[in-house]
Amino acid sequence: MSFYEEEIKKLVEKDNFRQVHNIEEKHGKYITVSGRDMLNFSSNDYLNLSTERNLINEFIQKYKDCNEFIFSSTSSRLLTGTSKIYNRLEKNLAKLFSKEACLLFNTGYQCNLGVVSALVNRDDVIFSDKLNHASIIDGMRLSGTPFYRYRHFDYENLEELLKKHRNNHKKAIIISESVFSMDGDVADIKKLIELKKKYDCYLMIDEAHAFGIYGKNLAGIADRDNLLNEIDIITATLGKSFASMGAFCVSSKTIIDYLINKANSFIFSTAIPSVNIMWTNFLIEEHFDIVKNKADKLNKLIKDAHNYILDGGTTQIVPVIIGENNKTVKIAEQLQSKGFYILPVRPPTVPVNTSRLRLSLTADITIEEFKTVINTVKEAM
Repeated sequence: MSFYEEEIKKLVEKDNFRQVHNIEEKHGKYITVSGRDMLNFSSNDYLNLSTERNLINEFIQKYKDCNEFIFSSTSSRLLTGTSKIYNRLEKNLAKLFSKEACLLFNTGYQCNLGVVSALVNRDDVIFSDKLNHASIIDGMRLSGTPFYRYRHFDYENLEELLKKHRNNHKKAIIISESVFSMDGDVADIKKLIELKKKYDCYLMIDEAHAFGIYGKNLAGIADRDNLLNEIDIITATLGKSFASMGAFCVSSKTIIDYLINKANSFIFSTAIPSVNIMWTNFLIEEHFDIVKNKADKLNKLIKDAHNYILDGGTTQIVPVIIGENNKTVKIAEQLQSKGFYILPVRPPTVPVNTSRLRLSLTADITIEEFKTVINTVKEAM
């Protein structure tokens, strides 16, 4: 038996083996898997925009004859893989976040990887929430920069680390997500701003799971709390609430210019296809009212769901922590057999012994459907 076969066998024995699911179709809040329609509670399409046929048909009819309506950019942005519509989208996003400039990346993973690895070197230091996304962790590792991971939401622990290590380095960056993708909890950005000022640090916030849902401009938690001007670097994705492809960093013009020249995941990647850039601009420029209405609808569902059923938590991500891999897999299978597409989340995505069901609320789900699924989860447990 080869090394790889041995490793796969270990994963199977630990109920930690993953496979790509046989998803046949997605339509609104439903998903078709192996011939069965199920209510989808595992989607990051939080506003259910990706399958909004009226919008899609309008977009196609309006722009199908446009020269930019093509499905590959064929080059990196620094060569020929760019045009005025890319620049327009970056200006639109910078405006939403009240920042000077913006830079598009292909994915949220590539964005965080490129930004974090480029902005620091071996003379600097990073302070990161322990539950930050793998893209941030990999960016820190790639940078070769010393980094310290403070206990999740433990800002006293963060300050202890700052006191001990900050003065030993030139630049320092504090990094946190706003809404955490596996727990659905929200960082105390005000406290992070206080600490970044006190210890002369940059502050980077990843708004991937908040962009498109919260704030007057839908720019996330910092927008909701009127803190955008206090944050140095913000990253977010277009592949969740905005039902498109790509990600971006907004910051000062100086930092964006630096990333254009130093972020390898930007420099060496073929750019996002222009049709996706057009689609995102279409939503922001022509149908932001529809996006906003969907976000308002989701926020009402979030409020009703958490008031009715759950202790704590204020976001669209509802974790049900079970612990053991085997038990989590079995409960997920039971829920799927009853028509709910809910998947088990296991290590290394989450810490060992915290395997869970991750329920995602999306705009078209009703409070009655949410109550039903929660009661079904309780029965299964």
